[in-house]
Amino acid sequence: MALPGTRARGWAAAAQAAQRRRRVEGAGGSPRPEPESRRAALYVHWPYCEKRCSYCNFNKYIPRGVEEAAMRKCLVTEAQTLLRLSGVRRVESVFFGGGTPSLASPHTVAAVLEAVAQSSYLPADSEVTLEANPSSAPGSRLAAFGAAGVNRLSIGLQSLDDKELQLLGRTHSASDALRTLAAARHIFPGRVSVDLMLGLPGQQVGQWLRQLQELLHYCDDHISLYQLSLERGTALFAQVQQGALPALDSELAAEMYQRGREVLRQAGFRQYEVSNFARNGALSTHNWTYWQCGQYLGVGPAGAHGRFVPHGAGGHTREARIQTLEPDNWMKEVMLFGHGTRKRIPLGRLEILEEVLAMGLRTDIGVTHQHWQQFEPQLTLWDVFGASKEVKKLLEQGLLLLDHRGLRCSWEGLPVLDSLLLTLLPQLQEAWEQRTPAPVPGG
Repeated sequence: MALPGTRARGWAAAAQAAQRRRRVEGAGGSPRPEPESRRAALYVHWPYCEKRCSYCNFNKYIPRGVEEAAMRKCLVTEAQTLLRLSGVRRVESVFFGGGTPSLASPHTVAAVLEAVAQSSYLPADSEVTLEANPSSAPGSRLAAFGAAGVNRLSIGLQSLDDKELQLLGRTHSASDALRTLAAARHIFPGRVSVDLMLGLPGQQVGQWLRQLQELLHYCDDHISLYQLSLERGTALFAQVQQGALPALDSELAAEMYQRGREVLRQAGFRQYEVSNFARNGALSTHNWTYWQCGQYLGVGPAGAHGRFVPHGAGGHTREARIQTLEPDNWMKEVMLFGHGTRKRIPLGRLEILEEVLAMGLRTDIGVTHQHWQQFEPQLTLWDVFGASKEVKKLLEQGLLLLDHRGLRCSWEGLPVLDSLLLTLLPQLQEAWEQRTPAPVPGG
């Protein structure tokens, strides 16, 4: 078996070959820019975990024995198939998520990247992110992932309190997390993200803020804050229902979030999305694709999702795609058909606009007029929201801004986006129904 470094060189060679194939004569031999419809991000799902955390209801599996060579072959095959079906010629970013993808072999990561580079153009500086848990990512293993082509790490730290980590069912301690974080920053300087949870049962504001302040001494340039939500079927949900743990306090959680935002702003972080904060320009370009409603391909079992137009198969309508859940069934389908897509849902123009609005408003730039026009050239943001009394009230309250730049939430509005969408989405639907149909050519 080739070493990860060898695999990475294979990816680089494949990328250079793909670039040569796409060069145009003249203009200094520059690669031909690909239109947006031929660009996409790629998400690769590793479905396995060491154990199920007490709060997690994601579709994941605790393996008795993973035949990784078979899984690797199927991930490669499905990535190649979906790239062909989509007609995507340039992959902007790759994200290995899960599950716990740091349990996979670096050889698997390298093989997928090499296959992507052979099937499309994967620029050498593309963001390639791997999610990692501290218990499965010692420094030597992180270095091997770096040699395989990973250049950004997302660490599921969750808490710096050992009791909270035990409550969450995590397999690492706070010291494990900080040790992994230090190793990651050494290997991927400036490109390490950490997750921190808030709103746990019995958690207090001051206690949580001290954790955040401590994390600022060790973290890199990207932090994600996530509020715990109790999901049916999880151990934590059952404990709260049975009274073994106190119920979640939404007001306390809201205060933690608000004060956490302030702490991070003072530390030089930009809140570029509801849950994500970056400084020194360290935004996640992969996740930015989601929020801008760009195309993305979902590869792997356990319900990986995608949004793309199947140009390569002669399609012209954007589709939502969901892959088969159970890994064994998914592998059988990939071996038979080249992919394990279980559902294909054509998206109507209004559905796409609803996604553009809901996802775009999660970011600090919101929905610009230029971005909106890419999806709807006739019905402007002013047409939809400019004359609405309900929207005018939100503007007067300082929760929304509608101006020459576009529509966006204010600093005060971003934390209550869900409630704002209760007004904005019906307004969009009403404006869509009342729009003047475009004249039919030749009619």
